[in-house]
Amino acid sequence: MDNTIVVACIKSTHFEASQMATLSLSSPGLSSAVNRHRVAAVHIHPSLRVNCSANTNSSVSTSKENSCQFKELKNVACGVLAVLALTTTSPVIAANQRLPPLSTDPDRCARAFVGNTIGQANGVYDKAIDLRFCDYTNDKTNLKGKSLAAALMSGAKFDGADMSEVVMSKAYAVGASFKGTDFTNAVLDRVNFGKANLQGASFKNTVLSGSTFEEAQLQDVVFEDTIIGYIDLQKLCVNKTISEDSRAELGCRN
Repeated sequence: MDNTIVVACIKSTHFEASQMATLSLSSPGLSSAVNRHRVAAVHIHPSLRVNCSANTNSSVSTSKENSCQFKELKNVACGVLAVLALTTTSPVIAANQRLPPLSTDPDRCARAFVGNTIGQANGVYDKAIDLRFCDYTNDKTNLKGKSLAAALMSGAKFDGADMSEVVMSKAYAVGASFKGTDFTNAVLDRVNFGKANLQGASFKNTVLSGSTFEEAQLQDVVFEDTIIGYIDLQKLCVNKTISEDSRAELGCRN
C-alpha cells in the first residue's frame, strides 16, 4: 500500500508560482521521504492563495490512527510552505528595516508643513511623507502641531525647531538631528530615534510610549512630566548620555 499526501501552495504578486512538496508515507511505520520543491511559473494574479489537498490511493483500508496522522502531517507541511510563500513575497517584512527609495518629489520637504491627515495613531497616512535629509533648522512656525505619522526622517535636521504638539506616530528618525528641538505636548508614539542627536531637546509633557533611543545622544534633554511606560522607561534609562538631572526627572534607578 502507498499513501501519498500532496501539498500545493500557490503564491502571487506580479507572477504566480506553484510549489509542490510530496510526502510518501508507508504504513504502519509512517517513514517519510520528501521530494523537494518543484516550481513552475504560471501567470498573473493580485492575490495570495494557499491550497492544500490530500490524495490517498490504497488497495487496503487504513486505520483511523494512520488517517489522523496523515491529516496532521498534511496540515504541518502546508503551514510550512505557506510561511515560505509569505516570506518570499514580503521582503520588507523579512528585512524589518528596509526603506523605500528616496522620493523624487521636488516638494517633498515642504510636505512637512502640511502633514498627513488620517490614522495618526496607527501611523497610517494618505500619502507618504519623505523628509529624509531635509533641513528645518530653527523653523519656529511651520511644523508646530502638524501630523507626521510614519514620516521618514533619517538624516534630516530639526535643530532648534518648534515641534510642539506634533503627532509623529511610527516615524522613522534614525540618525536625524533634533538638537534643541521643542517637543512640548507632542505625541511621539513608537518613534525610532536610534542614533539621533537630541541634545538639549525638550520632551515636556510629551508622550513617548513605545519610542526607542538606541545609541541616541540625550545630553541635557528635558523630560519634565514626560509620559512614558515602565518598560520603555527601563530601556531609556540604559542610555548613558542622559544627564543626572534628566535621570532624576525620569526616575531612573540605575
